[in-house]
Amino acid sequence: MKQEIIKLEKVSFDYGDNRVLEDITLTVYDDDFLGIIGPNGGGKSTLLKLILGLLTPTEGNILLFNKSPQEGRKYVGYVPQYTLVDRNFPINVEQVVLSGRIGQTDFLRRYSEKDRKIAEKSMDIMGIKEIKNTQIGKLSGGQLQRVLIARALSTEPKLLLLDEPTANIDVQAETNFYDFLHGLSEKMAIILVTHDTGAISSHVKTIGCINKTLHYHGEKSIPPKVFEKLYGCPIELIGHGIPHRVLKEHSD
Repeated sequence: MKQEIIKLEKVSFDYGDNRVLEDITLTVYDDDFLGIIGPNGGGKSTLLKLILGLLTPTEGNILLFNKSPQEGRKYVGYVPQYTLVDRNFPINVEQVVLSGRIGQTDFLRRYSEKDRKIAEKSMDIMGIKEIKNTQIGKLSGGQLQRVLIARALSTEPKLLLLDEPTANIDVQAETNFYDFLHGLSEKMAIILVTHDTGAISSHVKTIGCINKTLHYHGEKSIPPKVFEKLYGCPIELIGHGIPHRVLKEHSD
């Protein structure tokens, strides 16, 4: 039987006098692989931060694993935007992945043998064991993204949140990445946020559109009129060589 892991009820959020999200209602289940798409500045990253309890809603309520977001986020692996990573920080791959264990243990204690085995398994899953001693500043975009996902997996999550995970990686690496996520979605729920409307369509189970308000009906296709309303112009999606449309063909 499916279990609710995220429940948002009439959630709104303001940055100062600017309303970024309005009246968001959403339920996510433990077997979901949800893609959230929308324009830059539409509130996608803000939604993830609200789910994680990094921001507090101006209005409405959020439950994460039937707890407050601050309590429930220990079950969540989070991969932030690539641009938020300081590549000049003097740390290697293994240390980054191990840092995912901090939220699962006493902050002041040293890493245990269990922590190291979990980190090793996460690196093995992501195929990065051979570069574990490499400084992050020397990694390619695709390698760094795998490191960040390994870090998220080291938390042993029940839910994986990814914010623009394919930014700054090439098309082949992007295809391999989505194939990997598709397999991972059999083991945990995933929410993937992106402005790249075409590439995710062959992999996610359902798609939601957000631009201040959320349009989500638990389906994989989205009516053209919803896209046109969100983006403010007629839309035709091209999926990076993938022969699949999110939208049905429509006339001018």
